[in-house]
Amino acid sequence: MRKRPLHTAILCAAALYAAATQAKVEVDAAQQHSLGPVLAARISEDIAPGDYEALIKGLRANPGKFTRKIVLLDSIGGSAPEAMRIGRLLRETGFDVLVPTDGVCQGSCIYLLAAGHKKTVSGHVGLHRPYFPAGDSARAQAAHQGQHYSPAAYFREMNVSSRLADEMQRITPHRMRVLSAEELLGYGLN
Repeated sequence: MRKRPLHTAILCAAALYAAATQAKVEVDAAQQHSLGPVLAARISEDIAPGDYEALIKGLRANPGKFTRKIVLLDSIGGSAPEAMRIGRLLRETGFDVLVPTDGVCQGSCIYLLAAGHKKTVSGHVGLHRPYFPAGDSARAQAAHQGQHYSPAAYFREMNVSSRLADEMQRITPHRMRVLSAEELLGYGLN
C-alpha cells in the first residue's frame, strides 16, 4: 500500500514537468560540401506554445540565401495549434522535412511533417487524435490561443490528403498507430 502514494506522487511530478517543457528547437547554418549553404533546423521533444517564437528567433539569427533548408523531426507531439503555426512557417520559408532513421514523429508532429515541400521518412510516424488537457476541445483551445484549428483544411493547405484528418479522429489520444510506408505515400507524407 505504501508504494501507491509514492507512485502517484511520481506520476504527478512527471505530468507537471511534461506540461512545463517545450520542444527543443535548434537552427544552424552550415556550408555543406556538395550543396553549398544549408539551413538546418531540428525540432524534438514536446511541442508547446512558445516553440513558434523559438523557431522565428532561430531563423532571424541565420539570415541569408541557402541552397536548401531542412528540418529534422524527432518529436512526441504536443500542442496541435502550435504545431500548425510552426508548420505554416516551415512551408512559407521553404523547408524540406526529414524524420531520420532514429527519429519519431507522432501526434501533432504530423502537422510539421505535412508542411515540408519535400518529405522524407526513414523513422516512424505515429498517428492519433490530439489530446487536450482538462477535456478542452481542439477548437476551444485554438480559439483561446487566437488560432484557427481545422486539421482537414490544414492538410489541404499543405497538399496532403485530408483523409489523414479523418483517420486521426478514429484513434483515441491514448493510442498510437504507426503508419506504414504505403500509408505515408497514400497520404502524401513521403
